[in-house]
Amino acid sequence: MRQEASTSIEDLPYTAAVAAATQPILDRLRGVIPEVEWPLHAPYIHRIEQLKRDRNAVILAHNYQTPEIFHGVADLRGDSLSLAMEAARTEADVIVLCGVHFMAETAKILSPDKTVLIPDLRAGCSLAESITGEDVLALRERYPDTPVVTYVNTSADVKAESDICCTSSNAVQVVESLGRDRVIFLPDEYLASYVASQTDVEIIGWQGRCEVHERFTAEEVRGYRRAIPDLVVLAHPECPPEVLAEADYVGSTSGMANYVTEHSPEHVAMITECSMSDNVAAENPETEFIRPCNLCPHMKRITLKRILRSLETMEHRIEVEREISIRARSAVERMLEVGRGSGG
Repeated sequence: MRQEASTSIEDLPYTAAVAAATQPILDRLRGVIPEVEWPLHAPYIHRIEQLKRDRNAVILAHNYQTPEIFHGVADLRGDSLSLAMEAARTEADVIVLCGVHFMAETAKILSPDKTVLIPDLRAGCSLAESITGEDVLALRERYPDTPVVTYVNTSADVKAESDICCTSSNAVQVVESLGRDRVIFLPDEYLASYVASQTDVEIIGWQGRCEVHERFTAEEVRGYRRAIPDLVVLAHPECPPEVLAEADYVGSTSGMANYVTEHSPEHVAMITECSMSDNVAAENPETEFIRPCNLCPHMKRITLKRILRSLETMEHRIEVEREISIRARSAVERMLEVGRGSGG
């Protein structure tokens, strides 16, 4: 039986032992995190690593987490669905989700027997909160016999009322896999618009938006290009259509990160939440990142201190009602079958 962990999270000292243990992380993050800040981060990183072993815990960090979390304590990094899928394959007893609430729900749906924690219950999402399961039922009444495709950036009850889920990278493939002339696509208005531009299927959308991506403008992107003529612009499909029209590449968070790694552009602007640029820059030091800095206030509620407190207290636990979990998981699994069927 594991010994229960215990510590005070106040005023953790920056000792020589802590400095030595965390030096490899600091070396990787030079140029991303000011060295003067490291004595503030390192004691928490060191203690969190100890607690992970005590709890048999795995830490998941979304691409929008700050570098000291993303590169400092995370075991698994990426977009929300891939994180949940990878965590389900681990032998961990505890999952700590460094992201927002719907992501923690997805992790619980795919790992019902594991303890799933989110360090701050207030970490919500404007997009996920734009729609409820009751809204989906009302749309079904309005458009009978029309399948519902739901973005994974939604709550468990919305997934449960859907036929199939999708990600930003496979949305077009999922829509076309249904073999229908018309589908309901929820809830992101701009992602729905992007999908409609890529397929002949009629898309019935919803007026949900990400409060980070909706703030970007085409003029902002054109201004970056005027300043740096060889700039490569990568944009997330949750951005407005006029922004996507200015981009060299449109894709998911993972797609953008892979683009930088594969193409090594000299100058790049990632039109998405700005911590992602910091995280990708740490792994691609040869590329100069222009940082249009729109921060997600919900992602930024997750801090090293709150991660440590979460592991100390085993809070806050995410629970999903069994019936909802089973139905939501079915919608996710149907999406995964589409990928397997195509060999992707």
